Amino acid sequence: MGFQPWLWYLAAAVAIVVGTERQQHQVQHGPCHYTFLLPEVEECRSAGDYQVTNSLQRDSAPELTQAEATWQERKLETLESATENNTQWLQKLENYIQENVRSEMEHSVIHTQTATMLEIGTNLLSQSAETTRKLTDVETQVLNQTSRLEIQLLENSLSTSRLEKQLLEQTREVSRLNDKNSDLEERFVAMEAKHSKELEAIQQEKQHLLDLLDRQTELVRLLEGELASSSLNSTMLQRQQDTLTHTVQQLLAMVTHCNDISAPGEKEMLMFRDCAELFKSGVAESGIYSIQLPNSTQATKVFCDMKTKGGGWTVFQHRFDGSVDFNRGWNDYKLGFGDPSGEHWLGNDVIHLLTKSKDYSLQVQLKDADGHQAYSLYDHFYIDGEDKKYSLNARGYSGTAGRTSSLTHSGTQFSTKDQDNDQCSCKCAQMATGGWWFEACGPSNLNGIFYLGNSNVIRYNSIKWYYWKGPSLIASMTTMMIRPVDF
Repeated sequence: MGFQPWLWYLAAAVAIVVGTERQQHQVQHGPCHYTFLLPEVEECRSAGDYQVTNSLQRDSAPELTQAEATWQERKLETLESATENNTQWLQKLENYIQENVRSEMEHSVIHTQTATMLEIGTNLLSQSAETTRKLTDVETQVLNQTSRLEIQLLENSLSTSRLEKQLLEQTREVSRLNDKNSDLEERFVAMEAKHSKELEAIQQEKQHLLDLLDRQTELVRLLEGELASSSLNSTMLQRQQDTLTHTVQQLLAMVTHCNDISAPGEKEMLMFRDCAELFKSGVAESGIYSIQLPNSTQATKVFCDMKTKGGGWTVFQHRFDGSVDFNRGWNDYKLGFGDPSGEHWLGNDVIHLLTKSKDYSLQVQLKDADGHQAYSLYDHFYIDGEDKKYSLNARGYSGTAGRTSSLTHSGTQFSTKDQDNDQCSCKCAQMATGGWWFEACGPSNLNGIFYLGNSNVIRYNSIKWYYWKGPSLIASMTTMMIRPVDF
């Protein structure tokens, strides 16, 4: 058969081309049966070795080692070489078939075999084109991966440079903070040493002040003893003066009676019970007058205010220059002290005898260091006897010395430094000084210490009328006086 030589040649070429590939292609020619093994491109690479993609992965892309990249390049070169050899063999086979077809066209069997061979050649060309396409895809993938790796390496390099720069800056910052910390530690040690010295000096000064306070306390105690002695002497002198005054008045009365001199005015004055009766009798000048207390034959000298708000006021407390000490005991406030022509307290017994005989009103006159005046008026006022600790009773407040009354509530007992009747454990008479109706160290004390001049210092032992000037009243005059309600 004339076609046998080139048929065997074609079979050998196909065998060389396919090599060890496993895809089979069968050709039936008459009674003969031919089997060809065609290459399978899928076996040129292992599953999962390549992933065809046209996008670059900038983050979390799989990293290829140097050995894998080298192996892929060798595999790619092998596939390209095999494809080129297959193409050359197919071209030679096609040329050979065309020459034999022209020379043996007259034989139909040869024509059939030639058609078969052409079909085989066409299939081989198709396989070659598919292989070329796949190789192109592989090459594209490799190029993409290579580009991605280069970009990633560049980004890593930039990130590394940036991190190195940040690390350097942080190192410098840590060094600066360490230097600053060292400086602060030195300053803290210096300040601690300085504070220790200051604390030691303060402790020494404190001890010195305590010693000075002890000496001053002892001095105050001695002064209080001397003051008590002086007060006792003053009380005795006052009593002697009152006795002499009473004696002189009795002598004058006796002389008047013996000479049968008509002096009805003087005799009537001795019988007046208060300044209101004197005012009604025609006495219009303020001054010192003698009155006779109810149920008593003894005459008592009082100061009568005949000018303020209609006159007829009997004054039982008056202060204007601080010349009389009002920080006295119970007995002095009971009997009275001072001179009615100056600073004085008329006496709790006298005030009680006057106010229990009829219904009296009370007026408190005040003047501060700047000359401002105010008053507080109480429509009804009286005090109980000594058995009830001279308890205060006042109601019906009006006036300009505060929006409300500064006197304590009715029923408040009188207290002095030697007889504490207030409702405070602190002994208000000792702390605030003077004798007064303190209750619980309340809002008033007109018998406190008389301070001269203006001052912003709050003194709790000074004269106080809280609802007029608060706790810091600097008074230049205080007067307490009574008058019958029916005047």
